Amino acid sequence: MDEGSLLNVWDYERAAAERLDEGAFGYFAGGADDEWTLRENRAAFARWVLRPRALVDVSNVTTGTTVLGTEISLPVVVAPTAFQRMAHPDGETAMARGAAAAGTVMTLSTIATATIEEVAAAAPDAARWFQLYWSPDRGIVEDMVGRAVAEGYRAVVLTVDLPVSGRRERDLRTGFEVPAEVPVPAFVAHAKASATVSPVQIGQIVNSGVTWRELEWLRSLSSLPLVIKGLVTAEDALLACEAGADGIVVSNHGGRQLDGAGATLDALPEVVEAVSGRAEILMDGGIRRGTDVVKALALGARAVLAGRAPLWGLAVGGAAGVERVLGLLRAEIELALTLCGCSSPEAVTRAHVGRAAT
Repeated sequence: MDEGSLLNVWDYERAAAERLDEGAFGYFAGGADDEWTLRENRAAFARWVLRPRALVDVSNVTTGTTVLGTEISLPVVVAPTAFQRMAHPDGETAMARGAAAAGTVMTLSTIATATIEEVAAAAPDAARWFQLYWSPDRGIVEDMVGRAVAEGYRAVVLTVDLPVSGRRERDLRTGFEVPAEVPVPAFVAHAKASATVSPVQIGQIVNSGVTWRELEWLRSLSSLPLVIKGLVTAEDALLACEAGADGIVVSNHGGRQLDGAGATLDALPEVVEAVSGRAEILMDGGIRRGTDVVKALALGARAVLAGRAPLWGLAVGGAAGVERVLGLLRAEIELALTLCGCSSPEAVTRAHVGRAAT
């Protein structure tokens, strides 16, 4: 399939499915159990309609905005995704280059297949965040955060919705395992720390006993902004603010953890109201179109995180594929802003969306 014929994220997903083996594609595309929450993340966007305004000066429209003080060319940040060398041989280094070329932030996963340093070197002038799974070994947490600071990462994104891994039945059916030839530096570090001989699993690198009380220690490790990823309720959003979070990502882990949890777009207004401007609110889950992004902005998000969309670009075309997918989203966002009568993401308000007719 000629990449020039791929017109949207859905086209890239179909092309990625043709290129990747069944196990790898299922790992990236799948959700937990019956995948109800995975589907709901998408279905939620159909429950809202855009309310375009006419005769507004839209002769000069920009998609640029800021997140945590960093200027980005569109209100889309690349979400952390594990094991990216299963999608493309260059993995996270290509994702970093593609995100940099598109003018946005890449978030590096703890369970990446490239090191903190390799990703920084791949796009040295680009903005990047580091996603943290809180290890049972505090020394490993301290080491990772310290290296992220040293390499110029601009935020720590603590994922809190994975005390244990969800049951992902696609992976069970395909017998998915990370190929032995794919390096996972975090697994190596945990194996050395615990003198583990057998392969390390994701559940072994996450401390399921961490509570809000421990965040004070995490904040003491650096002056980087702290973003809490994986909240969907007002109650937890208030606790995050009390703990000094600079940002919150409304997220259900892409439908990969608790099947039956509600869609993130539906949870967004509740979190925005509870936070009341004390932290920047982002969301992820189901982003496939520029209109999805504009709906999220109207419901109170500063920006969104997209994981699968740029990953399909990576699988199809490496760094250039990532840049192209983000460019397609940027063009769709610009068109949606223009037709809604908004000259920038900041101009989008709650008045620009309404509930779809039932």
